[in-house]
Formats: sequence, structure tokens, C-alpha cells
Amino acid sequence: MNRTIRKATAQDMEAIMAVFDAAKKIMADSGNTNQWKNGYPSEEIVLSDMEKEGGFVIEDGGQIVGYFAFLPSPEPTYSKIYNGEWLDDTLPYHVIHRIASFPEAHGIFKSIMDFCFAHESNIRIDTHKDNHIMQHNILKHGFTYCGIIHLASGDERLAYQLCSA
Repeated sequence: MNRTIRKATAQDMEAIMAVFDAAKKIMADSGNTNQWKNGYPSEEIVLSDMEKEGGFVIEDGGQIVGYFAFLPSPEPTYSKIYNGEWLDDTLPYHVIHRIASFPEAHGIFKSIMDFCFAHESNIRIDTHKDNHIMQHNILKHGFTYCGIIHLASGDERLAYQLCSA
């Protein structure tokens, strides 16, 4: 495996959207039918990630096999947490959003974590209550469940943090 992570560009959009389509199928096949619907994530959201210098693609052998956003704080939807609290609510942090990959690309989550923790020691992430695959990966990589956050739409998400600072 010759895996690299680089900033996404507008020229990557078709491949990124194909990755999202594959990830949506993985979610649906595992019983997570309520996350990433109604055109989410859209090209506009990915372009916004890129404008913030936070959109990344994962390549294996020069082929895009995954995507994620890695954005600096503050994350507006993380300003209030319910039924818990953040491990640290004073230090700056980065947030990881929109992790997606093709099903045959194994070890993507670990590659993303290695990349992100090489750049930041305080990371937050959230996922849908039905996304058991993501919950497993988040906990497996040392994150602590902190509580529930609400998206701008009002939808609930399980929120996690790993602070190694």
C-alpha cells in the first residue's frame, strides 16, 4: 500500500463524490439509514472545507480512496454539549468531519488519525447514533465519549474527544 494524504482540490470533486456514494452504501448496509441524506455531503460543503484549507483526500497508488475534513476550532455545534462535558473545554482543538472511503480501502480511519494527531493533540469528532462502524473506530482509537451535540438542523450526534496534550 502506497498511501498518501493531501489537500483536496476542486479537480478531485468527482472522485470525492464517488467516495461519498460508496460510504453512504456502507452506512445503509450496516443499518445507518438516517445519516448523510438529502444530498449531504454536497459539493458546496466540500468546497467550503477546501476554502478553509481543511479538505483532504487519501490516495492509494495515486487513486483517491477516501476523504475527510480536518478543521480548526471553534466548531459552532460543539459550543453546547448535553448529558456530559468535553474532556477539555479551554484549549484550541481540531474537529474531524465527513470521513468516507471505499469499502475495499482498509485502515483508512487509522491513516486519518495518524495524520491528524501529527498536526494536533486535541481532537473532537461526532457521529450519528446509528453509525456503529464509526463509533467502534472512534473508541478503538482512544477517544472518550463526552455527550450529545446538536447540529444546526437540530439532529443529535454522539460527541467524542481525545486530548493528548
